Amino acid sequence: MTLTLGAHIWANGIRQHYLHCPGDGPRVLIIPGIVSPAILWRHVGEWLQATHDCFALDVRGRGLSEAGVHLDYGLDACAADLVGFVRTMDLAPLTLVGHSMGARIAAKAAVTAPELFVSLVLLDPPTSGPGRRPYPVPKARTLALLQSAHRAEASPAVQAQGSRPWPDELLRLRSEWLPTCDERAVHAAYDDFHAQDLFADLARAPMPVSLIAAGTGDVVSDADIEEMRCVHAGLRAVRLAGVGHQMQAENFAVFRQALGAMLGIHEPEKEPETERGDS
Repeated sequence: MTLTLGAHIWANGIRQHYLHCPGDGPRVLIIPGIVSPAILWRHVGEWLQATHDCFALDVRGRGLSEAGVHLDYGLDACAADLVGFVRTMDLAPLTLVGHSMGARIAAKAAVTAPELFVSLVLLDPPTSGPGRRPYPVPKARTLALLQSAHRAEASPAVQAQGSRPWPDELLRLRSEWLPTCDERAVHAAYDDFHAQDLFADLARAPMPVSLIAAGTGDVVSDADIEEMRCVHAGLRAVRLAGVGHQMQAENFAVFRQALGAMLGIHEPEKEPETERGDS
């Protein structure tokens, strides 16, 4: 199996960094969350490369992608980056897997350029928007974590957050890579979480959509899932009991089983315990 490869590409007018876990199967592109560089999804990509050709993107202002005061950090700009990346790399058709903020970006890209994408997998996306309940993860908490990282004090803050302890290697990587995240990008993302409507994007998405919701944290409520089903017929949804928002780190075995089912990967493991089954 080939080791994970990292590279830069000029797309949508900026320098974008990505990781590539080469495989012979269908292509998958992972879009991480608000302060999660692609390196924190390397373990997911290295699992997926047994069945898929997997890429993970550093969203602008995170990881090794371009950052700075000259950039627009809004979700529309991030979605345009994603579309530009796929076109420049000639990766279509592929499946988008977006986590948290990355799910909001993926949904927006999917309706901007639907011809590029065969399916969309949303991992615990913020469902806040105009007239809706706020995103339950306070911006102040995210900023405090990032600011502690910029002071080289990330390790204690990282360990204090989450529903379950992270593996030591992921904790180390998060502490190392958090300082690459631009605080301005956090403000812009939170603004758009509440100014833009995920459900409107889902209603326009022509491809199959799947949802994996955390069992704790209330980012995606049961009412949200029912509304998603109303606006996008055929939505597949599963909730992971006892697993928090950072599902890929908190309980990779359960997360892997759920994502594998959405991607058509059949593993000889027990089905994860869920509060709400596939449909």
